[in-house]
Amino acid sequence: MPAVDKLLLEEALQDSPQTRSLLSVFEEDAATLTDYTNQLLQAMQRVYGAQNEMCLATQQLSKQLLAYEKQNFALGKGDEEVISTLHYFSKVVDELNVLHTELAKQLADTMVLPIIQFREKDLTEVSTLKDLFGLASNEHDLSMAKYSRLPKKKENEKVKTDVVKEVAAARRKQHLSSLQYYCALNALQYRKRVAMMEPMIGFAHGQINFFKKGAEMFSQSMDSFLSSVADMVQSIQVELEAEAEKMRVSQQELLSVEESVYAPDFDVAAPQINRNLIQKAGYLNLRNKTGLVTTTWERLYFFTQGGNLMCQPRGAVAGGLIQDLDNCSVMAVDCEDRRYCFQITTPNGKSGIILQAESRKENEEWICAINNISRQIYLTDNPEAVAIKLNQTALQAVTPITSFGKKPESSCPSQNLRNAETEDDKIVSQAAVRADDADELIAPGTPIQFDIVLPATEFLDQNRGSRRINPFGETEDETFPEAEDSLLQQMFVVRFLGSMAVKTDNTTEVIYEAMRQVLAARAIHNIFRTTESHLMVTSQTLRLIDPQTQVTRANFELTSITQFAAHQENKRLVGFVVRTPESTGGQSLSTYVFESNSEGEKICYAINLGKEIIAVQKAHDLVSER
Repeated sequence: MPAVDKLLLEEALQDSPQTRSLLSVFEEDAATLTDYTNQLLQAMQRVYGAQNEMCLATQQLSKQLLAYEKQNFALGKGDEEVISTLHYFSKVVDELNVLHTELAKQLADTMVLPIIQFREKDLTEVSTLKDLFGLASNEHDLSMAKYSRLPKKKENEKVKTDVVKEVAAARRKQHLSSLQYYCALNALQYRKRVAMMEPMIGFAHGQINFFKKGAEMFSQSMDSFLSSVADMVQSIQVELEAEAEKMRVSQQELLSVEESVYAPDFDVAAPQINRNLIQKAGYLNLRNKTGLVTTTWERLYFFTQGGNLMCQPRGAVAGGLIQDLDNCSVMAVDCEDRRYCFQITTPNGKSGIILQAESRKENEEWICAINNISRQIYLTDNPEAVAIKLNQTALQAVTPITSFGKKPESSCPSQNLRNAETEDDKIVSQAAVRADDADELIAPGTPIQFDIVLPATEFLDQNRGSRRINPFGETEDETFPEAEDSLLQQMFVVRFLGSMAVKTDNTTEVIYEAMRQVLAARAIHNIFRTTESHLMVTSQTLRLIDPQTQVTRANFELTSITQFAAHQENKRLVGFVVRTPESTGGQSLSTYVFESNSEGEKICYAINLGKEIIAVQKAHDLVSER
């Protein structure tokens, strides 16, 4: 017997597009079988009708032969022989009529009835289960949509609990209906074989009995052939019973799982997150803009394939490309009243798609997986090992800071932050500073500061109606009159990545090491949000200005900047070392790391030009004094 294709009951709960695609093949097969069965039944009913017509015809023929005697022929002499002959033929026809009647009854019982039972029982059962499965699937989609719309803040716990229970009940109902539907479709592959052969066995047996009784026209070979066919049908019946028992046991095992399997986000307090994923698949909600301010959400199945993010709607044969993930950036975002949302940004900084996961675990694992893929780890020989090694390397390079993520930053996406992080692999492997030399530049366990100032919106909310007391030295632009008369004024768009204390400013290697540790820390803790600022370089100061409020966030004297350099490989990374006097009489050194929209060398050139202007002015002042 050839192998029989079947649906795997273990995949019923996931309900992936691949399973739905395979299910559509079974449904198409069932629809084709239904059409063929109807046509086959019509042909068999025509044969049965013809046999019934033969019975009526032979019965009428017999009566008509006997009626010859009763005819009043004007010339009836010599009809006695004809009448006796016709009586004999009538007797033969009556005997044949008995055989035709038995054959018609046998065709009705063994040919037409089984195919009718197969159509009304098995095919109707599959059609009914298909409708129930569709209703359960729609109910589950509606409950998931209701669950996805739960508000993020100040949500009613009772409402949330009720919605979670509703999702779990709908998911269990869909699981049960899909299992029953899959079992029926699997069993149909066996029953259709029996249904096709069993009626023909009845037809053949009826004809054999008819001809045996009439003239012994069938040979013994036909009997042996029908016997072998009957044995084959019996073996299929045995296989069906065994397979049905296996599916029943498997169905019970699959339905005996914990209720937490059906409840989304059941481990929200402490989810077990795998940060080393290099591929991911599952359902996400995709945000679509329907107008200037209106949006809709669509639940679709997403999966990663190489360096691409694919999407496969239900009923589709294959997935389609949604986003190229190479060198992209991903970050969690606040999105209306939706929870667990994240945004994928293209390498050129354009805002990409916004997706919503159904749980905190799924949200963080999707972010980690896309982050790993964007670094092109999948192109290595052993991607899983490389991902684990990179995360371990990053963990060894940086000491975690408890203040990570405490202060929300602006949701403005970084145009090239992900490019910087993809270069982290090269920084780790190709940096000129060895691990023991790094200790001479930056003390192990040095905290990293990711916020240079409060965001502009927070500044406006906290200081509306009064003058702000700024602990970071921010002030209004008019307090820096030198900016108006400065010989040098160059503006750059930058994003602050982080700062940390260093031991020395004698070499630019300290800047490269600080860049490496800042990028590694951001990768470890999935910190992808940055605040965009304007960096103004004048002949006296370096100022960081908020682009919305024009408030100066930070101000550095050029004379206090002792080292500055752009990254050797990622040209948009730039950093500088600032020497600051302390109240104790000593001095502290801090390195600030930025990402620029333009090349970092341009910023370094502007800083160097400002320092040269200061040097020329000092020389001119000395000459003037003499």
